[in-house]
Amino acid sequence: MQLLLDLDSEVPIYQQIRDRVVEAIADGALEPGDSLPSTRQCAVDLAINFHTVNKAYDLLRREGFIRVNRRSGAVVHPDMRGATAGPGAGPDWERRLRTLLAEAVVRGVPDEEVAGCVRATLDGFAAGGGDRG
Repeated sequence: MQLLLDLDSEVPIYQQIRDRVVEAIADGALEPGDSLPSTRQCAVDLAINFHTVNKAYDLLRREGFIRVNRRSGAVVHPDMRGATAGPGAGPDWERRLRTLLAEAVVRGVPDEEVAGCVRATLDGFAAGGGDRG
């Protein structure tokens, strides 16, 4: 699994790791049951503190994207595709979507461009293995 991070970004590194893993699941690059590197190995590969990776993995675990087991390590949740969202997952992603859409409105991005970008992104995930309608 290749994670591309922007170390100059204002987005915290742990959040970037979380986002890239979720995107990899949506793209089909990570399938349910696939193993993720250990926190220490991931930290070495990215040349960052392992606590940062641990924070990202913990967030992914709490959100239901991965399972963490002492023996098998971190794996993409086996029931990830089609699983019902955990408590609060709906309002959280809707809140983040609302913020992104608000940014588009403030920046004057035309509605048609926003809708086209959303459709293209969803189609891209569907092509990568996501089951979208």
